Amino acid sequence: MRTRTLSLALAATAVAATVIPDAAATTADIVRWGPCSPKAASPGKASSPGRAAPPRLECSTLEVPLDHRDPDGRQIEIALSRLASEKPSQRRGVLLTNPGGPGISGLGYPVALAASKLPQKVLDSYDVIGFDPRGTGRSAPVTCDLTPAQRNRGNLPPYAHTAADVARQAGGARTIAEQCVTSKTASMVPHTTTANTARDMDRIREALGEPKISYLGGSYGSYLGAVYTTLFPGRGDRIVLDSNLGPGGYDVTAMRSIARGLEDRFPDFAAFAAARPEYGLGTTPRQVRATFFDLAKRLEAKPVRGVDGTLFRGLTFDRLYSDASMPSVAEMWQALDRDRPLPPDTPPSMEAMENSMAARFYVICGDSRWPGTVREYQRDVAVDRLRYPMLGGSAASIGPCAFWPGERTEPPVRIGDRGPSNVLMVQNERDPGTPLARAQELRRAFGKRATMVTADQGGHGVYPFGRNTCANDAVTAFLVTGERPARDLACAAEPGK
Repeated sequence: MRTRTLSLALAATAVAATVIPDAAATTADIVRWGPCSPKAASPGKASSPGRAAPPRLECSTLEVPLDHRDPDGRQIEIALSRLASEKPSQRRGVLLTNPGGPGISGLGYPVALAASKLPQKVLDSYDVIGFDPRGTGRSAPVTCDLTPAQRNRGNLPPYAHTAADVARQAGGARTIAEQCVTSKTASMVPHTTTANTARDMDRIREALGEPKISYLGGSYGSYLGAVYTTLFPGRGDRIVLDSNLGPGGYDVTAMRSIARGLEDRFPDFAAFAAARPEYGLGTTPRQVRATFFDLAKRLEAKPVRGVDGTLFRGLTFDRLYSDASMPSVAEMWQALDRDRPLPPDTPPSMEAMENSMAARFYVICGDSRWPGTVREYQRDVAVDRLRYPMLGGSAASIGPCAFWPGERTEPPVRIGDRGPSNVLMVQNERDPGTPLARAQELRRAFGKRATMVTADQGGHGVYPFGRNTCANDAVTAFLVTGERPARDLACAAEPGK
């Protein structure tokens, strides 16, 4: 029974077709591009017979050290893709990309960006490079041997109303952590970190023969880019960080902050639903909010069509990443209220998400230390359940990171203001997944290195997916000309777009 699921969009922007490299296209020490073999229309799904790889996308692999402290030791393969510039005279370099996660394939991301109207001036200026980060997809994939029930549990702990609810979840969280660190890929545990993925990125830069790389990363990819430009400040050209995590990356603070993110974002949906009485969810934003809590309470007492209170909260959060999903959220609420058939892919299938979930655990648990006692999570839940009642009882509760091995190969990377002033941050004001408050913390950490553009709109992901032309134009100008706003820029809402 799929009662405690949350989609991986918890930390990722949308990704288009995923492709894998043909064996003939791989080499040990340089990048030789070749045709891409099709894998799936989206990460984790079986390929369709006869499905062609996206046109013009090329693939390869590159060997990198498992442990960068031992460059001549065991090697792992990193899968790469390239959407090459068709204007060699205008090409200025490569634009390395990451769609978020962690645990999300990036091979198809260049095509997703192009399909999302990445401006032609940008496509002409760069070879757009995608890759699967280590541990993910086709790049030395990791596992936690997650059972179907554990996969269906998803990335969000069940909503905890009491301290006893937190304590009851500790056993399952401990079991998952033990499975990860005793799996057949357990040797990857100490090395599957954001810092090592950033080091892989520099190996990619070197293999491509580029003195510097430009970068476009969103969500978790914002932290990956921040770590790269911190570790290699002289090797970054134009760095764009979209939908930003705080300077601690995907740590316990980031996990708890998604509860604030939903509170920031929900008024947009409440206004949408209240203006459409046909949904029957309330005629004022306050009534729509009351309907949320009423439905959550009823579903906790008696799930409807496989959806309980935790999954209802999680699906609402997840699908408010995009304005385009608001009708489906309203339809889902209406169907649950009246026990009618749910919209398609509700609940979403987690059958093929084992690697994605495992890679996420490896990275977020390995990057930083999380609280290690049940008591600490009980305290955090008590605070956040009152402060952010829509999601606080879940986002602050206990997960596998509480039981991760205490040893770390290195401390977290400290993001600071040392290095060239070549970072452009872009951020929606009402982002559920990476709230504005955390982006502002990263901005302060960067100091003179960064300029930030905020857009008065909701949702997760600004460039090029959002509709705010002021914010989009600022990113395009930076990538094409190198010109940033002279100071932090607040872009006004653009109604009707």
